[in-house]
Amino acid sequence: MSNVCAICGKGVSTGMKVSHSHIRTKRTWKPNLQRVRAVVNGTPTHLRVCTRCLRSGKVQRAV
Repeated sequence: MSNVCAICGKGVSTGMKVSHSHIRTKRTWKPNLQRVRAVVNGTPTHLRVCTRCLRSGKVQRAV
């Protein structure tokens, strides 16, 4: 299962971890995804949605 938001497409980003002595190693930042039961085209389905999309109201949750 991919680590991508179903609404906005936010995914894993990469960069460098930099220590105090400036030694650089690769690291990743993963989005905060939640498995949510949402209404899509009138039917409830399960989606993996980031918390920013949930908080901003871009997802209509199924009851």
